[in-house]
Parts: sequence; C-alpha cells; structure tokens
Amino acid sequence: MAFETILLERDGALATLTLNRPDVLNSFNEQMISECTEAFRALAADREVRALVVTGAGRGFCAGQDLADVQSRGADWSISKHILEHYNPMVLAMRALPMPVIAAVNGAAAGAGMSFALAADMRIASVAAKFLQAFVSIGLVPDSGSSWFLPRLVGPSMAFDLCATGRALTAEEALRAGIVSRVVPRPILKKAALEVARELATKSPEAIRRIKEMLRQTWTSSLEEMLALEARLQDEASRTPEYKALVDAFLAKSGKK
Repeated sequence: MAFETILLERDGALATLTLNRPDVLNSFNEQMISECTEAFRALAADREVRALVVTGAGRGFCAGQDLADVQSRGADWSISKHILEHYNPMVLAMRALPMPVIAAVNGAAAGAGMSFALAADMRIASVAAKFLQAFVSIGLVPDSGSSWFLPRLVGPSMAFDLCATGRALTAEEALRAGIVSRVVPRPILKKAALEVARELATKSPEAIRRIKEMLRQTWTSSLEEMLALEARLQDEASRTPEYKALVDAFLAKSGKK
C-alpha cells in the first residue's frame, strides 16, 4: 500500500507502522490520521500478520495534533467533527486489531500522540521518551481515548494530575506509573520492540485475539460477567485444532505421551 505520511513495513509475521512526518515531530494532520486508519483496517484483514509495532520517525513519537494544519482550515471547521470523523475511527481501528500492538515510543508522545500510544496493547519506551497530556496547555481537554485509557493505567488521581497540569513524565516516571512496561536505550528501542513482537508472534493468534477481547470487556463487566466470559472463551479456545496440537506437543516434550 502506498502512503505519504506513514511507512508500513512487513517482515514475515511482523509489521511496523511508522508515523513519518519527522519535520513536525510526527504531529497528526487529517491525511496521516486517515492513512493510519486505512493501514489498521488492512492489517485487521491480513491473517499473516501476527504482531504490530507502531513508532515514530526521527526524534519524536508523535506531538499530537498539527496546530498549523488546524489554523489552515476555514472558519466553519469543527473540532468535534474532526474528532468524530478522524481520530475516533483511527483509535477504534487500532483497538479492533486481532494481533498485539506494541508502541515503541522513541521521543515525545504529547496530546493525541500520547492517546495514540495508550491505545496500543503495550508500550516500550526509549530513555528519551516523554509523555504529556498537552491539551490543557492550549485550553482543551483530553481526546482520542486518553480519558478512557489513562485512568485505567495510572488510577483516577494520577490521571487528573497529568491531564490538569499537562506536566511531562519521563520514561522512567512512566515506567513507575505503569504507562510503559519497559525502558531501553534509544539506539536499541526498535530492536527491543521487534523482539517482543517476535515472541508474541510465536503465541497462538486465536488465544491472543481472545485475550484482547477479554481484557477489553473487563472494565465494563461485573465479576460474574467476566467469569462467564472466561468460561465461554476458554470453551471456544479448547475446541480449536491449535489447542490440540499444542497440548500434544507439550505432552510429547514432557514424556507423558
């Protein structure tokens, strides 16, 4: 697929999507949002891809909305329409992906750029990364899913702190807060993210898909509902040929078959 603002690369079962507007720290314009959405939808239909890494070109991950792009719009431009028609479909398309999505955060993830990172299934940061809910600094409120993702990762008090002050977290602070799962030196960030992606790609894709479905529903379900969902998804998983093959291989390796 030909894109102008992102790079989509394949290496066997792994895919890498790189935000590619480094001259503006990969800030979002409408074209880049639309191209990300298109890429996610294409990946969702690709049964060969088993893991996806998203990252940014140059020294930034994503600086959020390109404000110069906003200022170039006419007086009838609507920010709510822009969010509903562009940002929201992109976030939902990423979250709908059946494969694990790893954000390799190489630099600043600000505003909607932080939201984009939070929408991934996990985040690995370089020591140069920083995370900030920059919306309040220009008189706006969080969007693109930050109000949903952030409290679930760091708790309501910390989420309010970050959203209301707009202060930046370093990579190490983000690690302690639970926003990222590991921090690595900047030169090896992509290698580290691809190693994790490669490991995840060896796991059962059907199990990964069901794990993602389960974890998505946990925030809006009761314990009783989650117990029932676990039982249903476990039953589905146990009926797959893959389950039988993996159990047979485990028993053969342990000498019990």
